Amino acid sequence: MSAGTEIFSLQKKTALVTGATGYLGRAMVKILAAAGARVLVNGRNAKLVDELVNELGAQGLKADSAVFDITDAEAINGYFLSLNNEPLDILINNAYYGSAGNISCSSASSYIDSHNVTVVASHNILSSALPNLREAVKIRKDASIINIASMYGMVSPDLRLYDTEQAANPPFYGAAKAAFIQWTRYAACEFGKEKIRVNSISPGAFPSLDTQKSNPDFIGRLENKIPLGRVGLADELQGPVLFLASSASSYVNGSNLVVDGGWTCW
Repeated sequence: MSAGTEIFSLQKKTALVTGATGYLGRAMVKILAAAGARVLVNGRNAKLVDELVNELGAQGLKADSAVFDITDAEAINGYFLSLNNEPLDILINNAYYGSAGNISCSSASSYIDSHNVTVVASHNILSSALPNLREAVKIRKDASIINIASMYGMVSPDLRLYDTEQAANPPFYGAAKAAFIQWTRYAACEFGKEKIRVNSISPGAFPSLDTQKSNPDFIGRLENKIPLGRVGLADELQGPVLFLASSASSYVNGSNLVVDGGWTCW
């Protein structure tokens, strides 16, 4: 790495990414590993996790499997106990799963599930990871937590873009992501004094490749809403993630970095 890019180096650092095998998660894992970090690849599906770990290993990059369910507090605690206070420099809370819909067709359990997989899971992970994060601070004077929120934690989706309202980005998703942004601020204030920085990224719109191929009319409607005139590609989250993970952002704490092509500027 040249002197000008050394500030983005993650050499000798360890990062954990939850939901690492998804469309956005894979892009995050790849940039962290390319920058020199050893990446702990989390997911519930051991086969998918191992495939990604092996793919990185074949490129000479460092990665290990971290198979556990982020909604299982005992599994989370057991995983971190297995690390034996190994330093954890970077924690990225990225995992999410859920359905589409509007308020009229949403159930109370959908709100609970969405909150559990976002805020509650991240709370449990942080609680279990604190010894490892503190160990990283002892060695390198810095640790970084990145929470992947959403532009829909800031604004409501335009229901006119969808073929049916039941296919829309759901209210329980936006509510959970809004809470996630606020939880990020609380965590930044509580742990900043320990040199553990906590920030969020709010991406959008980043439709999956399958959606881009199968529903071009919908993609066209999305793109008409975006000042840049196109949807985001997963790799375009790599720069923001690397910035917040590295010492390039050493004085950035409690921020919400919006990566949305200008969507929320309207």
